[in-house]
Amino acid sequence: MTLNQDDVVRMARLARIAVAPDARAEVLDDLNHVFALIEQLQAVDTTGIEPLAHPLSAIAEVELRLREDAVTETASPEQRAALMANAPAAHDGLFLVPKVIE
Repeated sequence: MTLNQDDVVRMARLARIAVAPDARAEVLDDLNHVFALIEQLQAVDTTGIEPLAHPLSAIAEVELRLREDAVTETASPEQRAALMANAPAAHDGLFLVPKVIE
């Protein structure tokens, strides 16, 4: 898959990233390299290969260190109001975000 300048402009707009016109050629080149690498990875036959939870689990038993999923803060209306004060847009205690998928 090869991208063009219009694709770069469209992706930058969707991601809300400012890309200067003189930097578009470099971004286009970088993105095309990334997509070429992805195509190489997709070309590898992985049938019969079990997915790994961690890269080192192929050579040794790996135990993931996970923290306990516990509530450490208690919610209060004052705390919620303070957090919602930072929101550019909110409705009924929820953050409102602009639609970015066309």
